[in-house]
Amino acid sequence: MDFKVLGCHGGESPKHQCPAFLLNGRICLDAGSITNMLTLEEQQKIETVVVSHAHIDHVRDLAMLADTRTQQGGPPLTIASTPGTIAVLKEHFFNDKLWPDFSKIPDVDNRTVIYRELEPEQDNALSGFTVKPVLVDHTVEAAALIVGDGTSQLAYSGDTGPTDRLWEVLSQQPNLSALVMEVAFPDEQHKLACDSGHHTPATLERELQKLGPRYRDLPVLLFHIKPVYQRMVERELARIKARNNTILQIGDEYVL
Repeated sequence: MDFKVLGCHGGESPKHQCPAFLLNGRICLDAGSITNMLTLEEQQKIETVVVSHAHIDHVRDLAMLADTRTQQGGPPLTIASTPGTIAVLKEHFFNDKLWPDFSKIPDVDNRTVIYRELEPEQDNALSGFTVKPVLVDHTVEAAALIVGDGTSQLAYSGDTGPTDRLWEVLSQQPNLSALVMEVAFPDEQHKLACDSGHHTPATLERELQKLGPRYRDLPVLLFHIKPVYQRMVERELARIKARNNTILQIGDEYVL
């Protein structure tokens, strides 16, 4: 499985991009930074975008990706997520007010976008992968995503605060190769992190203990640090011992 970081931050500046991760050039996990990071040819190769939740920093590039796909032609773009998130995208995003409803463009028999609802904790076949959503604790309906290609598995937390079910499900996975895990705020912003459904280094460290001894050496790829707090969060993360943690950077690429 080829895993490429298009964006990995909890905010934006010339050096920071919102979350989006490309697998094998065919499927994206979230859509915070796709069209500003890929050529038109690379965009056309994307078959599916799996959305963890409907917050704008994770879905915004669905807008331009769909618009470009209409001009390029070819197979429709699949947008996949849990039923609640799909409902939000239909009502508040692709609603012919904020942005055109590309599930009817050019017409209902030749759609640019098709939606795929994913039931939590069920394996779904998408673009050569299996995707299992697991609901997590955030301020809106949100899901972690466990993605497999038959030989390895990647777990992507999306946005989440402290939660329990994700760790129970992860402990049952046989071939977990890496965990892409969010951490947003420094410890001094604990209340803000709790109120907004995010992690600090301290809460992250407690959550990782729930992995248990089986996955003690599992690579943990950290993302979603708020740019304003990046240096502070990085210093606090450096104090977490006995974990295989790496802070992701734009352009990082891994073979899992």
